[in-house]
Amino acid sequence: MRLFLVRHAEAAPGEPDDLRPLTSSGREKARALGERLAAAHPDAVLTSPLLRARETGELIARPTHVYPQPDERLAPGATADLLREAVEGKGETVVAVGHQPDCSEIVFELTGRQVPFAPGDVTELDL
Repeated sequence: MRLFLVRHAEAAPGEPDDLRPLTSSGREKARALGERLAAAHPDAVLTSPLLRARETGELIARPTHVYPQPDERLAPGATADLLREAVEGKGETVVAVGHQPDCSEIVFELTGRQVPFAPGDVTELDL
């Protein structure tokens, strides 16, 4: 499986944490990422259930014509095993939108590489 692991785009500060929306800059970065990832023809876009990740996933999914799917396994605290469970059976190319430090920890666990994830960053993995 070709997996694109994405950290949600820039979110506004505030409380409650799970309802923080994307900033205008975050929305623009997610839109641009969606245009870029559309060329990969993803079969699925999965997101953390938190608002900022759902909004990022919606903007990524829009040009791909795939409906984004929130998945509790991608909420803060996600692990490589939970990610594998979430993407299983979703197709050959999948986008998963999560959080930090989870994204970096998942990449390290799967590849041994240290990859920093700024908001809206993506890393491609083969599962």
